[in-house]
Amino acid sequence: MKIAVLVGSNRKESLNKKLAVYMQNRYQKTAEIEILPIEKLPMYNQDDELTPPEIVTEIKKKVAESDGVLFVTPEYNHSIPAFLKNAIDWFSRVDKVLAGKPVMIVGSSPGVLGTARAQMHLRQILNSPGISALTLPGNEVFIGAVHEKLNESGNLVHEPTIQFIDTVIENYINWIKKTK
Repeated sequence: MKIAVLVGSNRKESLNKKLAVYMQNRYQKTAEIEILPIEKLPMYNQDDELTPPEIVTEIKKKVAESDGVLFVTPEYNHSIPAFLKNAIDWFSRVDKVLAGKPVMIVGSSPGVLGTARAQMHLRQILNSPGISALTLPGNEVFIGAVHEKLNESGNLVHEPTIQFIDTVIENYINWIKKTK
């Protein structure tokens, strides 16, 4: 099973990127998990959508060939980062690679709400007619105070959070299998 991961932060020491890498390592026996370099995508321009730059074609192909897409996002101003939205804009045009694709959203922040508002906005975006991704209801991951739950190496060490993520990943994998 192939899972494409879209991390909504391009910061070098991003807590969400650390969480994505942790999940990639932890669940490597369950699925082939690849973090895609969406930060390299140029800004979406409708003038270029029929002849997109090679990086756009490459990333869209990986999303299309995946069995599911995992979004790992911080929260910027109660929403998602611009370059994550940019990637979604590219994916929603011409071949619409997210249409009917099972997706899962994870987010972490040092704050208490753990990206709840950004995830709510992201779900709204993913459910729009041009995208039509499939989000599993009730399988939400909001990790607050994440800086207290990661060790110096960026590994999640908070056992209740680890157990919770194990459960939602299992739910997600089973749901992907049912949607095929």
